[in-house]
Amino acid sequence: MESARELLGTLARRYAFGDVGALAGRVLAPEPAARVAALCAFGQRVLDLDAEDFGMPEAAGPVPPDLLDRARASRMPQSPGERPRGALATLHPAYGLLLEVIEIHWWRREMAALVAAVHIAAEYLPVLAWEPVLGHAADPALLGAGVSGPDSRFGVTPDPEAPRRCDHTRPERSACERSLRVAGEPAPGWRAYLDRQHSQVSQALGVCAAECRTPCSVMTRLDDKERAALTARCTLAVDFGDGALVRLRHAAPVGHGFGVPSPRRSSTPGPDRGRRCAAVRWATRPWRARTATSIPSRACRRCSRRWRGCPSRRAPCCTT
Repeated sequence: MESARELLGTLARRYAFGDVGALAGRVLAPEPAARVAALCAFGQRVLDLDAEDFGMPEAAGPVPPDLLDRARASRMPQSPGERPRGALATLHPAYGLLLEVIEIHWWRREMAALVAAVHIAAEYLPVLAWEPVLGHAADPALLGAGVSGPDSRFGVTPDPEAPRRCDHTRPERSACERSLRVAGEPAPGWRAYLDRQHSQVSQALGVCAAECRTPCSVMTRLDDKERAALTARCTLAVDFGDGALVRLRHAAPVGHGFGVPSPRRSSTPGPDRGRRCAAVRWATRPWRARTATSIPSRACRRCSRRWRGCPSRRAPCCTT
């Protein structure tokens, strides 16, 4: 039978940070056990993609500064003026981390966690595609300079009497409009935007470059070479998001941000607690139990007709 130390080593090689942290105090001396517990708490936070708390001091003890610096590069700022900007400055460190996490979950055969990480990667791929053009990762504090201006329809409410010229859905348009002003809001409003609408801005940017039939100045301001490269990148991002692997997660209750709620936050009632619970109940029903009236209606991106059906499928009116 393996010794206790060998067991800890085996668990560590399997990235079982929670188990290692829980057992370290029974196997190691107090001082090394405290260091191991701090590292394991940090490692579990990274594995959970809890990016809103990346780089924060661990309650279990100190973490080496180089690891904290790497985590801060993937952190989502929790206020409009927070510096450094982390994942809003560039998504490259965050995607490097995502690829590592996906590899670990695949190796451990944790498929639910794997498809959740893949889903998050798909959500923000359009922003990664736009990053060389914008110079940042769709940071709301800087986004207006790259998408606003004359003849731009980004976040602009269209005239209901005029022919439709923008392919953004209503939620995407609302998210785009808010992205241009959220940098002036208090921290709670900023965090609400990141939790609920930042991923929709990412999808809207993908539509601008890959799917828009009547481009506005968001795209026409770019030269032909840059525009062609951006369109190719966003087309790849959209295709990945529509792929079979990402669709595995569409029927599950999954968030669209980088934060993982703590137990305290999960157990604290909030103003929208009932709405969240209702959404989870609907999403976790067997598909046969989701009657036509229980399935939320959606707007077809191509013709704006409302329809009810699986969110991972195209509207029947535009299916060829």
